[in-house]
Amino acid sequence: MSIWVLMGVCGVITFLIRYSFIAAEGHFQPPDWFVRLLPFVPVAVLTALTVPDLVVVDGSIALGIGNPRLWAGAIAIGVAALWRNTVLTIGVGFLAFYLLQRL
Repeated sequence: MSIWVLMGVCGVITFLIRYSFIAAEGHFQPPDWFVRLLPFVPVAVLTALTVPDLVVVDGSIALGIGNPRLWAGAIAIGVAALWRNTVLTIGVGFLAFYLLQRL
């Protein structure tokens, strides 16, 4: 199978998955427990994407003081919790990571 056919098939599958939510609007009512859990999806996804990068160093879990990514992430989380400013959080996180790497 050529790469172009594979890309086309993946594009069609992606389109159909996304379109299914639009087409089902008004025809499908999810259960109440499902709707109540939806606000937690972004937090869970962001956590699943970022935590491995913060705690895994060279294939092993590093929770000690020698892991600058973990500490910079903790500082960024604190800034985000206090000021709720995305640009400030990213800037402080990068600055903290840079400084912690130099120590």
